[in-house]
Amino acid sequence: MTAERRFHLIAALALLVTLAALRVHVFFDRIDAPLELDEPQFLMVEPGTSFRRIVRELQAKRVLPKGYDLVVYARLEGSANRIKTGEYELTSDMTARSFLQKLVDGDVVYHQVRIVEGWTLKQALEVLQAHPALVAQLDPDDQQSIQQAFGTDAYPEGQFFPDTYNFTRGTSDVEILQRARALMQQVLDAAWAARDAGLPYESPEEALVMASIVEKETAVGAERSQIAGVFVRRLQRNMRLQTDPTVIYGLGEAFDGNLTRAHLTSDTPWNTYTREGLPPTPIALPGKASIEASLHPDDSDTLYFVARGDGTHYFSATLEEHNRAVRQYQLSDDQN
Repeated sequence: MTAERRFHLIAALALLVTLAALRVHVFFDRIDAPLELDEPQFLMVEPGTSFRRIVRELQAKRVLPKGYDLVVYARLEGSANRIKTGEYELTSDMTARSFLQKLVDGDVVYHQVRIVEGWTLKQALEVLQAHPALVAQLDPDDQQSIQQAFGTDAYPEGQFFPDTYNFTRGTSDVEILQRARALMQQVLDAAWAARDAGLPYESPEEALVMASIVEKETAVGAERSQIAGVFVRRLQRNMRLQTDPTVIYGLGEAFDGNLTRAHLTSDTPWNTYTREGLPPTPIALPGKASIEASLHPDDSDTLYFVARGDGTHYFSATLEEHNRAVRQYQLSDDQN
């Protein structure tokens, strides 16, 4: 081989190497280019969806114009078959390569739903089913199907812990409530184990009933143990609890927002004016503070309380004092 031919061969090889290097440079520039987005978008990857199909979908939306390079890269790297199903958020600061890594890591979108203290199970179900990312499987009005879903002989009122729950799209209302029920059992068991001595409850379930009443009677944290104390002492003295929220719960859909004297004398299993002891079930979903208050009530001598009209209550030890408070805080308001 002559020197001239050797020179041309070396030059040709150098050109090929340069072109190859340039091609590699362009290749990585493309997979490291940001996604073309004006605002965040969401992508749902269903089970069985291929990575190539995902790329084609994004190409059609002009989010990922140079998708072929990403498909090649995913195959060479071995990640094309390792993507996870779920919902993903795409943002303008993501590159094609970081998008692929997001799918491989299963970095899916998490949603939130809050179950609030004092709600009934039906209210909680209605809120869960209104969330667009949750799948409704239960009928809030079908008590039998709800009992079957949770394996209970009675309607499981009060058995679900109020909290904020994170979940992925496609989670069902049953799954959220299963988590809430397990958390309630955990909180209740721990509180029951540390309860005060001498309480008039035969089981943690009875303490949960009391906690639900406390939850409905006040939203003032400092009053919870006082109200629990009143009801505990009434139980210990065989006095009826006479608490309006239990009557309202027993009325169900018949309650129109106006509690009357006729309601107080209309007997239901939850009417604590007509029946002694605790009602048969909780009347709402109690939070941890109400559970703790029911198991650690105050040790004063009060037996009565009346609403002041500002969200707080006046507590009395005698009926005479209570009647004076009723005249001061309620009858005077009715006359004004």
